[in-house]
Amino acid sequence: MEGKHQMVKVLILRVAGTNCDLETEWAFKLAGANPERVHINEIVKGKKKLKDYQILAIPGGFSYGDDIGAGKVLANEIRYKIWDQIEDFIKEKKPIIGICNGFQVLVKSGILPWNSEQTVTLGWNDSGRFEDRWVYLKVEESVCKFTEGLPEIIRLPVAHSEGKFIPKSDKVLQKLKRKKQIVFRYVSPDGKISGYPYNPNGSVDNIAGICDEEGIILGMMPHPERCLLKFHYPDWTRMEESVEYGIGFKIFEKMVKYVSS
Repeated sequence: MEGKHQMVKVLILRVAGTNCDLETEWAFKLAGANPERVHINEIVKGKKKLKDYQILAIPGGFSYGDDIGAGKVLANEIRYKIWDQIEDFIKEKKPIIGICNGFQVLVKSGILPWNSEQTVTLGWNDSGRFEDRWVYLKVEESVCKFTEGLPEIIRLPVAHSEGKFIPKSDKVLQKLKRKKQIVFRYVSPDGKISGYPYNPNGSVDNIAGICDEEGIILGMMPHPERCLLKFHYPDWTRMEESVEYGIGFKIFEKMVKYVSS
């Protein structure tokens, strides 16, 4: 995967409590990009500028200890400290991905789903506990540019306490459906919409991931960076020998190819 995508620069945003930045960095390296982990303070102080990068990734973890709510402090930092750079990044139609805590940041800052005031949130799991396991997902027919060609049913791991997708109103939910912005839904192994444990958090309409109207800002609770190689699957010894990469890798690869095409 090295070579032609090497010059695609990826900024992986990190703060205190970020803990999936190394895996995300490796995912983009595997996809042939040139990722760099950057603390938000470097952007605030002007040492790093978003305009110098082609992709922005907000990885998982527990940013600032999830004080006052998962992702809320970082969402506020983005809103009130680097918002001009974020808006320019979006206007230039550069891809953004937010994974787990990063998804929480995207919705609580208002970047998703419509770069406006907050219209959806990710709340406490119905189970009242941290859910950490593999789940089945249906890849919906959406406008997302980074899921085209993926199998209809995929598996990825989740690890969160606040992953329940909740729209502000039914009007918001219907707009997401109408605009084809729902990217992933939690399903049972046979692809049916099901409750717990297949829906690990009680998300409304089983929503696990959404994108913006352009299909280039993706937020998702499952962790694609934890499923990059065949050996990352719990049952990899029973898989076909021809399988080399995990399905999560394909998402990063498609992002890099989108930018470099």
